[in-house]
Amino acid sequence: MDQASAFATYPSLKERVVVITGGASGIGESLVQAFAMQHARVVYLDLQEEAGTALAEQIVEAGYPKPSFHQCDLTNIAALQSTLATILQTHGRIDVLVNNAGNDTRHTIEEVTSESWDQSIAVNLKHQFFMCQGVIPSMRAQGRGSIINMSSIGWVIPSTHLPVYVTSKAAIVGMTRTLAHELGPDNIRVNSVMPGAILTDRQRRLWLTDAYKAEVLGRQALKRLLLPEEVARLILFLASDDSSAITNQSYVIDGGWI
Repeated sequence: MDQASAFATYPSLKERVVVITGGASGIGESLVQAFAMQHARVVYLDLQEEAGTALAEQIVEAGYPKPSFHQCDLTNIAALQSTLATILQTHGRIDVLVNNAGNDTRHTIEEVTSESWDQSIAVNLKHQFFMCQGVIPSMRAQGRGSIINMSSIGWVIPSTHLPVYVTSKAAIVGMTRTLAHELGPDNIRVNSVMPGAILTDRQRRLWLTDAYKAEVLGRQALKRLLLPEEVARLILFLASDDSSAITNQSYVIDGGWI
């Protein structure tokens, strides 16, 4: 969190209420840090209580406003809706929603069951829609808002060995586009972000073999691994008033893979 002065500051994000899902680790952790450095009022949801609490303390120690962490199982829609109600009661409004949470656990076609299909769709797609549904009334009341949904280049490549995840990431782009047109008259912008191979701790731990790294760098135009904070900086722009004319778009950040 010591690079704030090296990158853009967005005055419009100061004091904005920003809700981020999956904020305790990975790209989500970088998002929480990036919005905190903009002095936004950051609220983040995650199932990981220990990591979520530790992140909030880390941000305070760095000298930024303390974000608000809510432990929440996003696949439990009733719990999601209850958490959103608490956030609205506490903060009075929601200005920005970043639907970041997801799980890219590898799986084969043969392994997929009806139950595992439903679980993967719940983890990667369903909660994004219900988070959008939950923040829309607040944004409509204000006459503005920015929603950013996390997709992936996985459905464009297309990736293999995770067919249900790829299906959900394609669906997110379709959802983004229809919501952008439905909510445009209310001055609510809806965009999606499609990252490529991002070097999160999870990627390092589970899949960053020499062979995988060689494959990634062989396909990217940029011959280096991409970092979570680089995705966060794109999302800051889409959340800010600097992108006030941008909606219905899907932004690829993949080092030139596709």
